[in-house]
Amino acid sequence: MESYSEALGEFASGLRLSDIPRAVVDKAKLVFLDTLGIALASSTMDFGRMVLNVAEKLGGSAVSRLIGSSIRVAAANAVLANGTLAHGLDYDDTLEEAIVHTGCCAGMTAMAVGDEVGASGGSVLEAAIAGTEVMCKVGLVGSGKFHARGFHPTALCSTFGAAAAAGKLYGLKLAQWPDAFGICGSQSSGIIEYLADGTWTKRLHPGWSAHGGVIATLLAREGFRGPVTVFEGQHGFYRSFGGPNEYRFAKLSELGKEWEIPRLTFKSYPCGSISHPYMDCALKLKQKYSLRADRIVEVVCRTAEGPVHRLWEPLWDKQRPASSYGAKFSLPYSIAVMLVRGRAGLEEFTDEAIHDPMVLDMASKVRYELDPTIDYPRHFSGHVKIKLDDGTVIEENQAHPRGGLEEPLPPEEIEEKFRANAGLAVPLNKVDVIVDAVRHLEELPLITALTDLLSPT
Repeated sequence: MESYSEALGEFASGLRLSDIPRAVVDKAKLVFLDTLGIALASSTMDFGRMVLNVAEKLGGSAVSRLIGSSIRVAAANAVLANGTLAHGLDYDDTLEEAIVHTGCCAGMTAMAVGDEVGASGGSVLEAAIAGTEVMCKVGLVGSGKFHARGFHPTALCSTFGAAAAAGKLYGLKLAQWPDAFGICGSQSSGIIEYLADGTWTKRLHPGWSAHGGVIATLLAREGFRGPVTVFEGQHGFYRSFGGPNEYRFAKLSELGKEWEIPRLTFKSYPCGSISHPYMDCALKLKQKYSLRADRIVEVVCRTAEGPVHRLWEPLWDKQRPASSYGAKFSLPYSIAVMLVRGRAGLEEFTDEAIHDPMVLDMASKVRYELDPTIDYPRHFSGHVKIKLDDGTVIEENQAHPRGGLEEPLPPEEIEEKFRANAGLAVPLNKVDVIVDAVRHLEELPLITALTDLLSPT
C-alpha cells in the first residue's frame, strides 16, 4: 500500500500549471503579491533588519535574493529571512480550518529556490501552488489538534510545504520524495509560548521551518534517508505533535482534486486572523450607531473555547498587552482599537499605540462568553454585543472573515494593500512594476526579473 509521503511526492512532482484551474492560478498570484508586500514592509523594521543581518552572516553561495536588500545568499538562508519577513506583521493569508499561513512558506521558498536554479516565473508559480496545497492538506488532517497541545500549526506544516516547493524546483526523483518528507518530520517545530509575553518567536516560525524544508530536500537529493511513514506512523508527525487523536488522513488523498487556495483568506488587519470578524463587527457598530467611546459601558463577545488561551486569557493581561506584538493576539485590544479609532492598520500596533489611554480604557470593558455552538476552527466567526450608558444594548454578528471564499476582497484592494506595504521599502516607481510582474508571473522567462526589483535601490 502506498504511503502518504509517496502520494504527496507524486502530486508535487507531477503538478503542471496547465492542469491547475485558472481561478486557483489567479488567486495564487494574488497571495504571492500580498506576501511580497508584507515582507518588504517588514524589511524596514527592527525585527526584519535583525533577521536579514543573520541571513547575510550565514551567507553561502550568492544565489537567492534577500527581500528588501541588495544581498543574495544561499537559498535556505534566504528562505529563513524572507519567510520571517513575510509572516512578521501577522498580515498574511490564512486557511481558516487548518489555521496555517501559506505564502510565507510556499511562495517564499519557491522564489528563493527558483532564484538559485534559474527557474522561470511559471515554474516558480507552479512550485508555490504545489507547496501551498501540500501545506494546507497537512494542516487539515490535524485541524485544531496542534494548537490544543501548544504547537503553532504554521510552524509544523511549513516544513512540508517548503519541501514540496523546493523539491519540485530541484527536480527530486520520485524515490527521493518520501525521504524529503520523512526528514521534514524531524525538522518541524514551533511552540506558542510567545503568547505569554508577546515576544517574537512566532515571526520566525515559517522562516525557520521552511529553511528546514529546503535542507530536507537537499539532503534527500543526496540520498539521505527519512521514514516513509512520517505521517501515519505510530511515532509519526501527527501522533507526536497532535497526540492520540483521530486524524483525517483522507485529506491528503484530495490533493489535485479539491483545491485549498480558493479558500485562503486575505487579511485586512495586521493581527491574528481569528480576531478579524470581531473587529469587523465592532467597526460596523461604531459606524452604524455613530458610537462615542465614552458611551460604552461593556463589550461582550461570544467565542468558541479553542481561541480563548490565545486571544482572551489571561484576560487582564490581554486588556493591557505588554508589547506591540502581543497586542496582535489580544481581542480586547483589537476590538478596543476599532471602537476608539475606527481603524486597525500598522500604526495601531506600535509600541506607542498600545499605551493609548482611551484604547486601554475601552479594552478594560471587553470580555467574553463561551459559546459551544461555534464551529471552530472550521469557521472563524465574530460577535460583539455592546451595552451603552443609557442601558441600550446593540450587537452585531459576522459568520465569516472578510477576504475569504465567502466574502472575497477585490484584486484591486489587495494590490492597494501591496502598494502601501511595499512603498515603505522600495521606490514608488518600482511598486507598479512589481505589481505588473506578478500579474504576469507565468510569463517571466526568469524569476530574477522579479527578484531584482525587491531591493531598496
